[in-house]
Amino acid sequence: MPLPADRLALDLLDAHLEALCDGADLPLPEGLVGPSAREAGRLACWALDRLRSIPREPKDAFVRQVGSLLEEFRSRRCPWNAAALRLFDDASPFVAAGPRRHEDWGHDVLAVLHRSVGDPRGWLRLDGYRRNSARDSVPAYPFDPPPISRFPDRLYPVEAAAAVGAVAVMSEEWQSEPAPVRSRPDRDAMVADARTLLDRYGPTAGYWTNATAAASDPAPDFLAAGLAGTGSHSFLTSAYINGLDLLEDLGLIAVTDDEVGVFWSFGAY
Repeated sequence: MPLPADRLALDLLDAHLEALCDGADLPLPEGLVGPSAREAGRLACWALDRLRSIPREPKDAFVRQVGSLLEEFRSRRCPWNAAALRLFDDASPFVAAGPRRHEDWGHDVLAVLHRSVGDPRGWLRLDGYRRNSARDSVPAYPFDPPPISRFPDRLYPVEAAAAVGAVAVMSEEWQSEPAPVRSRPDRDAMVADARTLLDRYGPTAGYWTNATAAASDPAPDFLAAGLAGTGSHSFLTSAYINGLDLLEDLGLIAVTDDEVGVFWSFGAY
């Protein structure tokens, strides 16, 4: 089934703004010029008007303002995006979704980690390493996932409530976290945002984590443990690249008949 025109325009505009934030100097794509722009819908027209009003020079100021525009555009696009941006405002996890195309969903998870598929709904992706030069030598960087045959040894099923806690604590820092989620005044709001992110996958979704605590308990209390107290089977590369060691991680995978969602936090030093 072809995508509606407004969805195509929003996807195109999102990609264009992201490219500008990455320093590209590009004209508007044809699909956002002339009559196509008028058919794009109110949100796209609002963002295009804002973009045209931003001076192109100085370049660093232009990039900063486009970055702010992109964040607001994504927040306005849907509540799921807004929840992700609020929850992970001060953190840098990997958050992405992909289509479910295989009976063994491990293949679909690997496709997400390798960035070979996009979000089926065109929603927000958080991926600070997508353009990192480390991917020249480790294509899935910062990941170096095990083969699918090893997934059962490294992933454990968890209940939905525990999955919400796992996503919420991904807003923490791995080392010297001054305010774990469990002690923050906005704890309930953060948990609500984490629940919004997982509600996307519906009541029949299955969840798996690499946290070793889940090996013996499908309902570990991630909020009580926090990132610092959570051990896991690593899905990260052990290669020392660009001055970074990747030593810690916590992942959560959501699986439905149609989609897979991947949430991952990692500590780099």
